[in-house]
Amino acid sequence: MTNLEVRPVPELCDLVPTHGPVLELHPSREVPLGGVRAMQVRRTLPQRGLPLVGAWCFLDEFGPQRVDMRVLPHPHTGLQTVTWPIAGEILHRDSVGSEAVVRPGQLNLMTAGRGVSHSEFSLGSQPLLHAAQLWVALPDGRAEGAAGFEQVGDLPVWEAAGLRATVFIGQVDGHASPAHVHTPLLGAEVTVDAGASGEVPLVRGFEHAILVLDGTLDVAGTPHAPSGLLYLGDGRDSIHLRSSGGARLLLLGGAPFEHDLVMWWNFVGRDHADIARARADWESSDRADRFGTVQGHGDLRIPAPELPNIRLQPRRRQPPKGSA
Repeated sequence: MTNLEVRPVPELCDLVPTHGPVLELHPSREVPLGGVRAMQVRRTLPQRGLPLVGAWCFLDEFGPQRVDMRVLPHPHTGLQTVTWPIAGEILHRDSVGSEAVVRPGQLNLMTAGRGVSHSEFSLGSQPLLHAAQLWVALPDGRAEGAAGFEQVGDLPVWEAAGLRATVFIGQVDGHASPAHVHTPLLGAEVTVDAGASGEVPLVRGFEHAILVLDGTLDVAGTPHAPSGLLYLGDGRDSIHLRSSGGARLLLLGGAPFEHDLVMWWNFVGRDHADIARARADWESSDRADRFGTVQGHGDLRIPAPELPNIRLQPRRRQPPKGSA
């Protein structure tokens, strides 16, 4: 999915490891996405105080909402897009020749590398859509590599008493997704049955965060609802979850990312020059040399916004607010 903001905020993301468990709530912000989609999304990454969780650098949740989603071809660089539908079906087309419908329980994973373009359209007339769209920053070397796409179904499920985790990226207690990523990561949808309580295993060297999709629960004894991203820090072997009425959440994690990132619009780079080159290439008549062509749309595409009249400046993460 594209970031359709007319004046996207430039981000340089520099992760400072927490060196221990914390409980920080980072409220979501409503972002209107215009055009015929007329959608509102709740954005929780990046934030001034939390630009990254591992290599996860972008997180939007949209819906549940009845809406026709029509996202014309647009570009990406330096990242992987992760599309995780909770309700509804989305048709993906890209410039490496992929055409795939992604449904709940399936993962769409597109690798931009040096450059890719794609489109996303909902199926049906004003269907009920609910989904998470995430980006994963690519490390040096792979960020300049070739584009690619994979769809993964039949994902592994970890289970304990009243808790289930569908693992779409990485692994939970040996239950490993076959999806290909390029830094150590975790992405899982966890359901907690009404009245259930238990521990979800974690990797101590990862930092983690939780986004509640529906319901309410206690996370390490702290009440949490669909209000934002709860950052857990690092240094945990497990996290205790309990819900009286049942809940569903995304559990994200990863090893602290080693590279500074500049993020602007749909581009991830290392500095201002990377972003400026990507924008110029997308706006040039030779855009297909870098970004390819998405079949089925003719000359229609989403143009890039104007760059700000300044060099993109860093936004550095603030120290943790407290420990847990």
